[in-house]
Amino acid sequence: MTPRPLATEELAAQAREALAGRLDAPTLRRAPASVTAVTHHGAVVSVHTHGEPHRDGTATAPGTVFRIASMSKSFLAATVLSLRDEGLLDLHVPIERYVPEAAATRYDGRPAHLTLDMLLSNRSGLAEDNPWGDEFLGASREFICALVRDGLTLSATPASTYQYSNLGQSLAGRAIEAVTGRPVEDVIRERMLHPLGLAGTRASADLYPAGTYLAHGFRTFDDGDSFVPEPYVETGALGCIGSLFSTVSDIAAWMGFLGSAFEANAADAVLAASSRREMQVAHTLITPAVGQFGERELDGAGYGYGLVVEHDRRFGRVVQHAGGLPGFSSHMRWHPASGIGVVVFGNSDQFGAGRIAGAVLHDVLGRVDAPAAIVRPWPQTVAAARRIDDLLRAGRADAWELMGPLARNVLRDVPAEVRTRRHEAVLAEVGPPTPDALPLERRVVSASDASALRWTVPCRAGALVCDVRMMGLREPLVQSIDVQPSDETGRKPRGETPLVTDHHRVLLPADR
Repeated sequence: MTPRPLATEELAAQAREALAGRLDAPTLRRAPASVTAVTHHGAVVSVHTHGEPHRDGTATAPGTVFRIASMSKSFLAATVLSLRDEGLLDLHVPIERYVPEAAATRYDGRPAHLTLDMLLSNRSGLAEDNPWGDEFLGASREFICALVRDGLTLSATPASTYQYSNLGQSLAGRAIEAVTGRPVEDVIRERMLHPLGLAGTRASADLYPAGTYLAHGFRTFDDGDSFVPEPYVETGALGCIGSLFSTVSDIAAWMGFLGSAFEANAADAVLAASSRREMQVAHTLITPAVGQFGERELDGAGYGYGLVVEHDRRFGRVVQHAGGLPGFSSHMRWHPASGIGVVVFGNSDQFGAGRIAGAVLHDVLGRVDAPAAIVRPWPQTVAAARRIDDLLRAGRADAWELMGPLARNVLRDVPAEVRTRRHEAVLAEVGPPTPDALPLERRVVSASDASALRWTVPCRAGALVCDVRMMGLREPLVQSIDVQPSDETGRKPRGETPLVTDHHRVLLPADR
């Protein structure tokens, strides 16, 4: 089935409606200024600004610079992986190889041997430290080094449990410095920001040219009735995990760069597509707190490398990260299958950027009926489906051996005579196949992955839902065939619960 192209004008119109519906007065009042943008493949398609970043009469602009706080962790992780790809870092050796002071960290009286893999995916066993981390973002390298040298106390078994550790991730910054001999901020700029043209993203306020409009930070303790100024938290040894400032256009480009790793023939420029995908796969299970993911229904969530990965029950993979420091709230999230993303900045830590971004993205994806994934079946999968379809429509359900090449298990799992008997019972309900069916390509319903395909066969009193799954050998073999009567939708077997794969968009060879 050929996917319906998403016109930029259509997306922009739907984005404007979603923004207008979600950015109401009670939401906006929690920050003096904000910018919310809907993006598509790295470009801003609709943007909403509000308020005054300095509360001095000058309005917020789409290019206003905000602090993005922990969104910085994705840039840190990408830089670690670029060095890993060049053989300069190993994610799976003890971190003390690069940061000798970390050898003092013990668990149960023995060396903990934490690794970059554990630290970047927040499963090192180091305790959650968000409130502490905010206060020590500007601490000196000498101070943090002394803390680590004194020994850190683990609150969970290493590599076992999700706990968000700023201090732990900062050790990745120290590892970068150890193998490059350069400040981590310089390495991130040289390896990520500069090659991608992200000139609006910098590690501290004093690095911007004179005249650049940077939002000031504010705090509210009465839900936006009043605000007090909040000076920028300084940048120091923990800066690599939360110091960056940026613009919505730069973050749009960053999301587009990371999300493009899931596209066919994704480019390897700046950071290999495989490494970008590695960032966006859950390495550590997150057991969510109440309300952590809003009202969205998820099949699961986890932490990748510097990013959170959600598996939405309708839209599939969504990748995101929040940022929060005294005076600022930020969030980025994107849907790799459609290329649609949302960026939200507010200059108050009570703004709730994550809640806004989650709601806006969900609204936009629903409005454009975004696919949960793009699946490209193997040619052998399609060929097997075509053979099975031809035989079923010709009334040859007794010719199972001709539907191959079959793996040996197929007619052992369910013998041919049993399959035929069951198929005859199904036809007694739905009637024989109609002779004037559309071509197979027009009857494809979904595919869970490249090895599988689901399609329908119209019958006189209903329809059949057919599934084939291949075994991925050098020459793929059919390993399962399933034919069932459809439910009232004509697209699913009776009694099957809704699945995210129902919303996969299938690209057959002729569509590519």
